Amino acid sequence: MSLHPLKKSDQDKRWVKGRIDRSIRIHPEYHLIVTEGTKTEPEYFGAIKTIINNRYRERIHLEVFGEGTNTIGLFERARDYAENDPNGCRHVWVVYDKDDFPEENFDSVVELCKQHSSSDRTYHAIWSNQCIELWFLLHFDYMQSDICRSEYFPKLSARLHHISAGDYKKNRTDMFEILLPYIENAVRNAKALEIIHAGKRPSASSPCTKVYELIEKLLPYIKESVD
Repeated sequence: MSLHPLKKSDQDKRWVKGRIDRSIRIHPEYHLIVTEGTKTEPEYFGAIKTIINNRYRERIHLEVFGEGTNTIGLFERARDYAENDPNGCRHVWVVYDKDDFPEENFDSVVELCKQHSSSDRTYHAIWSNQCIELWFLLHFDYMQSDICRSEYFPKLSARLHHISAGDYKKNRTDMFEILLPYIENAVRNAKALEIIHAGKRPSASSPCTKVYELIEKLLPYIKESVD
């Protein structure tokens, strides 16, 4: 057998592809999503996990944990999961809200993620100021008013009623399915908010959310599943 490199004209031929497939196995990229909430966020991201793990097991794999802890404690829990993960997760997404937590703690998670990231593993601070319900609302509207988080609920219920989807509740299990048709709109609106708050600390950026970064990473798989 010749040891010369394959000709460019031969690289797409069936016999070549078959030989390559038998000799090289590509391991899936592992993602770990660790959330502050134990209901809303795990339900939302859990729906994405089900789609991706079922359809693309050879390419990407997600795990989701709702921890019921916050900011610095949440990061430490996420790091423990990552360091003990036998699969060697590539991306760790730390999902948390501002709520009433001290500004210093809220902001410090961003720095902790940067400090502990390496060429093998990246930690992502996926914060929402004030809460993840902002991300849900951005599916319907671009909203830059800095309102109290309690005001998000009636606004979100009104938008859901407009599409005949009922009231918003924290423990709803179908939010991803309901919001999916509008997901690219939410990404655009979240990016627009980020531009407004460019250069500010997370605690001073309200309303603003980084959830779009996680969604944008997974969006190619999400879109494939519904096309």
